[in-house]
Amino acid sequence: MLLIKNKRMTRPMFAYTKKILESVSFDPKLFCKELEKALKQLLPYEIEQLRNWLLSFTEEKPELKSCLIYVNQ
Repeated sequence: MLLIKNKRMTRPMFAYTKKILESVSFDPKLFCKELEKALKQLLPYEIEQLRNWLLSFTEEKPELKSCLIYVNQ
């Protein structure tokens, strides 16, 4: 039960991370910086979700694809 509770509690962090990354996507350098910060805060399963989201998100923004190196390590 504790694991489920923690997932519910951290879900807002994942949503917040996506919101921040979307808002800074105009600048690849800033996007990479925010991505690095997010990876330090998120749980392993959230990082996997973020990786999947990033693959989809960067399809239309090829200038951000270089940042994927941070989630593929």
